Amino acid sequence: MTARRQMRPTDVKRLNRTWRRNTEQRLGLIVESVTGPFNVGSIFRTAAAFGVEHVWLAGNATPPTNPKAQKTALGTDRLVTWSEPLPAADAVQAAKDEGLAVIAVELTGDALPLHESPLAGDVCLVVGGEDHGCSPALLEAADGVCYIPQVGRVGSFNVAVAAAIALAEARRQGWTAP
Repeated sequence: MTARRQMRPTDVKRLNRTWRRNTEQRLGLIVESVTGPFNVGSIFRTAAAFGVEHVWLAGNATPPTNPKAQKTALGTDRLVTWSEPLPAADAVQAAKDEGLAVIAVELTGDALPLHESPLAGDVCLVVGGEDHGCSPALLEAADGVCYIPQVGRVGSFNVAVAAAIALAEARRQGWTAP
């Protein structure tokens, strides 16, 4: 029996290239009023890993050029196109102008569970600030809202973790769609 081992960098690049070639879905991300630079850096690193084509910053979001954000992003912010902060409704409209359906990740009365949300098409996910989530203006402008089901005793995820979970689910749905 052959011992299991980690892939070599060349093998990882080949594997990732195969996934890219088999991915048609376009992903965008709106980051509204996320001010923690380590959260922003982590979100950009995750966006780069999942092939997000554009990140729109909204509200008072910290840009990825912040030195503390750079520590977490590890240079991956250069792999994702991003826009300086816009008002929330303008960021949503910019994503819609690119042909993306805008789905906020937030706990609202009409939110669908993440795994039941229609994320297989061209979609722009939205995550909101650490303390207050998505603004009412953004929620009003979005095409839909989803939430991440939780069974533990904690009321919410860290915003960077929530972005990663939502982006992973969007990619999963895109890859498994008929």
